[in-house]
Amino acid sequence: MVAIDQNVFYIIIAAIVVVGLIVALMQWRRVREAQTNVDFLTKQAELKKIELVEKDLESKRMMNDIVLPKDQQEKLTQIRENTSDLMHKAGYLHSEINERVNRLEAQTEFAKLQKLLMDIEKKEQELEKKSGKGKGGK
Repeated sequence: MVAIDQNVFYIIIAAIVVVGLIVALMQWRRVREAQTNVDFLTKQAELKKIELVEKDLESKRMMNDIVLPKDQQEKLTQIRENTSDLMHKAGYLHSEINERVNRLEAQTEFAKLQKLLMDIEKKEQELEKKSGKGKGGK
């Protein structure tokens, strides 16, 4: 009887081990499929990037091949010059604004410090009056 119970126990353990191996193999297979899918998608993304770069280069090459009539070339040159001038003016105005803001901040700080100095001088005068009265009274 003990031998039969022991054999059943071994059969149950063997069945559990077989089921565990099957589950482990299935998980391993899923992981391998996922890795393959990731690799495939990575390669696809790289190919898409290359394709986009090629299209960009092609469009730039085609833009360089287009010959504009002389009056349109002059207009384009004038637009570029005007844009450059406007960018310089915007930069100048930006620096001018920054300088004025800094000057305004400095003036405000100076006014605050002057007010603080006047308050301190008033306090000193009050203390001198109090200490002068105190000395005279003693």
